[in-house]
Amino acid sequence: MNISEDLDKIRSAFEAATEESFSADDIGKLRVAFLGRKGIIADLFDRIKDVAPEDRKAYGRDLNELKTFVTARIEQHETLIEARRPKEHIDVTLPGIHNFQGSLHPLTIILNEIIDVFRGMGFTVETGPEAELISYNFDKLNTPFWHPARDLTDTFYLDTPGRDKLLRTETSPVQIRVMERKKPPIRIIAPGRVYRSDKPDATHSPIFMQVEGLYVDKGVSFADLKGTVLAFYRGLFGPDVKTRFRPHFFPFTEPSAEVDMTCIFCKGNGCRLCKQSGWLEMGGSGMVDPNVLTGVGIDPEEYSGWAFGLGIERIAILKYGVDDIRLFYENDIRFLRQFG
Repeated sequence: MNISEDLDKIRSAFEAATEESFSADDIGKLRVAFLGRKGIIADLFDRIKDVAPEDRKAYGRDLNELKTFVTARIEQHETLIEARRPKEHIDVTLPGIHNFQGSLHPLTIILNEIIDVFRGMGFTVETGPEAELISYNFDKLNTPFWHPARDLTDTFYLDTPGRDKLLRTETSPVQIRVMERKKPPIRIIAPGRVYRSDKPDATHSPIFMQVEGLYVDKGVSFADLKGTVLAFYRGLFGPDVKTRFRPHFFPFTEPSAEVDMTCIFCKGNGCRLCKQSGWLEMGGSGMVDPNVLTGVGIDPEEYSGWAFGLGIERIAILKYGVDDIRLFYENDIRFLRQFG
């Protein structure tokens, strides 16, 4: 296009083009063609230098008027096209979208309940390392070198420079650490994760949570253990719960006993879940072995104590009716939302 071409022709061409533009895409292309950095009007402005000096003022005025006209017409078409666009329909009678609010993990909920019950009986909470020294996990707990719990098939050992660490198999090492730094009376619970080399299935997991209790003082007896354990389970499951103690063996307690609780589903009458026995196995317990007390500098002639342990998943399974321990660790939001 020569510089002498009549601007009216440009205007006419633009008007004709707008009459054939029916969509936002069409108008967008028109804007680029006429108003873009390399568009027709920008090119005409670049040619002002070629216009005779005496004609530049009039040419510049007419060119600005053309630009103003093109800009206004394009914006008008964009407004019309937007007005014709179907508006999103909102049905205000429909229920709103519920945003799920996060909550505590079910195991954390149960752990908090356990802590509340024991705090009500005067116990404090202690924790310790999950990567534990072998001496604290076995030796100081009176576990002999030949005990099967020390086998590679049962325990996760860590490849450390001193070959002296493992992933703790129970929270009992916390009891040792507390007794080493505190003098009796000691009344604590020790909750936390523990690790054992188990193949995962509905009732086993290589990682699970455990809580252990320890009470050391003058004149502590097995009767104190039985009364505390009974009060604990009644605090969790109600006043009708009963407990019984069956003789057992643990390296760090003597005498030792397994603790059973009346089945909360059949009330002790016998059902499928308790295998018609009316009892549910809950955990281990016993009087702290004198060798353990001696090893931490506590005189077993002056002091005695008891300890017990249980699995937190076991409590959660009973409380919530869960039939597979793996659900607690798979992070399936459909499962976790049930505890919100």
